[in-house]
Amino acid sequence: MPTPNESPRDSIDLEKEKAAAEPHDPHKKDPNQPWMAFGPRLKHFTWAWYTLTMATGGISTLIAIQPHRFPGLITIGAIFYIVNLFFFAILGACMVLRFTKFPGTFKESVTHEREALFLGPFFLSIATIITGTQKYVVESYEANHPMRGWIVTSMAIAFWVYVFMTFCLASFQYSFLFAKHTYLLTKFMPSWLLPIFPIMLGGTIAAVIAKDQPVSTRMPIIAAGLGCQGLGFTMSIIMYAHYIGRLMQVGYPNREHRGAMFIGVGPPSFTALAFIGMANALEDDFDLQGDGLIDANVLRTLAIVTALFLWVLAMWFFMIAFIAVLHSRPEYFHLGWWAMVFPNSGFIIATINIGNSLKDEVILYVANGLTIAILCMWVFVLYHNIRAVVVQDIMYPGRDEDVED
Repeated sequence: MPTPNESPRDSIDLEKEKAAAEPHDPHKKDPNQPWMAFGPRLKHFTWAWYTLTMATGGISTLIAIQPHRFPGLITIGAIFYIVNLFFFAILGACMVLRFTKFPGTFKESVTHEREALFLGPFFLSIATIITGTQKYVVESYEANHPMRGWIVTSMAIAFWVYVFMTFCLASFQYSFLFAKHTYLLTKFMPSWLLPIFPIMLGGTIAAVIAKDQPVSTRMPIIAAGLGCQGLGFTMSIIMYAHYIGRLMQVGYPNREHRGAMFIGVGPPSFTALAFIGMANALEDDFDLQGDGLIDANVLRTLAIVTALFLWVLAMWFFMIAFIAVLHSRPEYFHLGWWAMVFPNSGFIIATINIGNSLKDEVILYVANGLTIAILCMWVFVLYHNIRAVVVQDIMYPGRDEDVED
């Protein structure tokens, strides 16, 4: 209420000045947030949207390798695979509309200190499409089918193209970030791993497609996949040191971004499943030096031992993230919530591979239960994703990954 000596207009101006003086909180909901048409909101359709297809593709691959199957399971997985292709096409169309409708936004998106990190999920989505194609297309053909040879060759070509592109991404994007941006280690987030994540998935792709490849192309794919996995996991280990240091020094991230902490589950999980998958893809008579010392059986044993070592590390990162989210649950949706699906899908796939290698039914039934849990999480996050678009919590100025954190 204005004072006797203050006009209503003076009171309004005073309120505006007071609001302008308050620090802006990008996570605070404005009850008077004005409605905005969908067209202008496309300017804030960021690369982070590919976390949706990254997670959905991971679910389709997870369903394809379930140990205890029932009639219709593969059909369910195929539906996820097709839906993921549909999502990927829709997201691609929206990104093209954004870049054409708002000139200059493409350059801004790939150089932005925060949004540029989410180029990784775009390539991770492609990785899940490749693995899904192997499971639902290649493996659906009989060995003597005339189309199978062409499709198997196409998968090998897709692998090498993917490895080349993701290695370039890891090299050039980090070089640019080192030169143009300054990131404080006290603000370290697992999303800093995203540029190296796609090249690491080269090992996962190799583990999935190698077994169906001819021997002449299989061994180069396994060798390259092992190198890609080594690069990605080694860089992750280096960054884990900064991550733990940040948690020790300043504590958990903002509650709205704690879901992204599950990204830390990914590197050990995908490395574990890649080791087992690539070892199983070796021919039974494989002998590295021809002296009977390092043969396929020895390498498979080493793969299982290493996978168990890494599986527990992944479990530890899972518990750290899980406790952090429970301690202070996010109030508003962010696309980083999809990190609660994709890395954990890799963790479950690693669990299944370990169970199959050890022939342990208990582990496999636990993996079935975890699969049900991650499917529920996928539905939960998808619902909140759609709701956030409707109520303008995302795709709105100041609420997406195209603003500084």
